[in-house]
Amino acid sequence: MENIIVNYRGPIIFGIGFLLSLIIGWFLFPMALYKSEAQPLQYNHKLHVTDQGMSCEDCHAFAESGAFQGIPAVSKCAECHAEPIGETDAEKILVEEYITPNKEIPWKVYSRQPDNAYFSHASHVTIGKMDCKDCHGSQGESEQLRTYQVNRISGYSRDIWGPNISGIQSESWQGMKMDKCIRCHDDRGRRDGCIACHK
Repeated sequence: MENIIVNYRGPIIFGIGFLLSLIIGWFLFPMALYKSEAQPLQYNHKLHVTDQGMSCEDCHAFAESGAFQGIPAVSKCAECHAEPIGETDAEKILVEEYITPNKEIPWKVYSRQPDNAYFSHASHVTIGKMDCKDCHGSQGESEQLRTYQVNRISGYSRDIWGPNISGIQSESWQGMKMDKCIRCHDDRGRRDGCIACHK
């Protein structure tokens, strides 16, 4: 009887250790690796896009280089918001803290690519006929901004990797890793050399 108990001890200890390593790796490690930061103010995409009929390009224009300028300058916001036109705290902060003193809003960018990668929005949108939702999901339909999560080591947004530390995506637009770019190019019959994206 004593030998039988001893024989089970090894697998039980292994099972407990394996379970603990999964818990640490899947839940505790991401909490240590990423920190959450709030955006400087809230923004309602749905109100602007659905209710006001604006398009992504109305605020997120192409730069001359072909890359998106990304975040619009405060002067773009001032075209409509020189005076408060709403009752929200975000509207008050926008006008008083940024538009009136002509101070740029320090938005935290979810999709900033690593410094060694060049991404041309112009070629993907105009030549590749891709839609903003293909890469950014339903961000343009959101009523408030998600909490920004930043990698404590690299300084890049968690959106580069995706919400799951395994890299497994529940939505096609989640994550912006190089293997995803390569797969998408392969699907469209594009085989570009490394220098096309790494300049």
